[in-house]
Amino acid sequence: MRRIRPFLTLNPTLPIVILVVLALAATVGPSLTPGESEQSDLSLALLPPAWQEGGDWSYPLGTDSSGRDILSRIMDGAKVTAIVAGGAIVVAAIIGVVLGVLAGFLGGAVDAVVMWAVDTLYALPTLILVIVAVTVIGHSLFALMLIMGLLGWAGHARVIRGQVLALRNREFVTLARIGGASNLRIMRRHILPNVAGSILVLTTLNVGSFILLESALSFLGLGVRPPNASWGVMLADGRNYISTAWWIVTFPGIAIGLTILCGNLLGDWLRDHLDPTLQAR
Repeated sequence: MRRIRPFLTLNPTLPIVILVVLALAATVGPSLTPGESEQSDLSLALLPPAWQEGGDWSYPLGTDSSGRDILSRIMDGAKVTAIVAGGAIVVAAIIGVVLGVLAGFLGGAVDAVVMWAVDTLYALPTLILVIVAVTVIGHSLFALMLIMGLLGWAGHARVIRGQVLALRNREFVTLARIGGASNLRIMRRHILPNVAGSILVLTTLNVGSFILLESALSFLGLGVRPPNASWGVMLADGRNYISTAWWIVTFPGIAIGLTILCGNLLGDWLRDHLDPTLQAR
């Protein structure tokens, strides 16, 4: 493990390359594929991957039960997943960072209220909360983004609060107070730059959890609605064909797992390089 771990955590090249490839697939990939992600053709239903007997290189990863191209749907699904998960990450990061900085710097009642909200969110199952909220509010992409972000900021707030508590009595903060700087200016000019590395690491590590949450919701029928392409929708479409058409669930499953793995590895690498306590070791 000592030889494997440094390669995975200290060399970000492979995860970055894979994430870039997935990003390109999401943005320009659908225009390069021969099939349409939402175009059904029952005469082409359940074609196997091209390298298997009966496959067609026009559909390199095969087709699903409606004759839709798997590769095109994976690429379109990458775009949908990136929009929903990326928007949710931004919302969660903004809320968590703002509340974490306020709680750590101001303390008192503000800190007590914020940490009560954090503990409450941690005590309740996130998936159940999201399911209830989506059922009440709706299934649009904007609603999914907003709900996931509003219920996913607790991790940011807890970590940032802890770092701000260690920073608020440092000499440079004291000198800023003596110089007449307001609390808002101190937080904006002196506290935020010193926690920027942690914000980046937390945001990267959250990529996997938000992608998994969006895929789970779509799989349950509470996220992106068919016939729109989504990795979770593709898994739901293929669950009844696992024994006869393994490719329908395998390739979107690989896309989900690979994206989560690369996001986690990149987050570990950033943490190892941006955390001074780890560098000191």
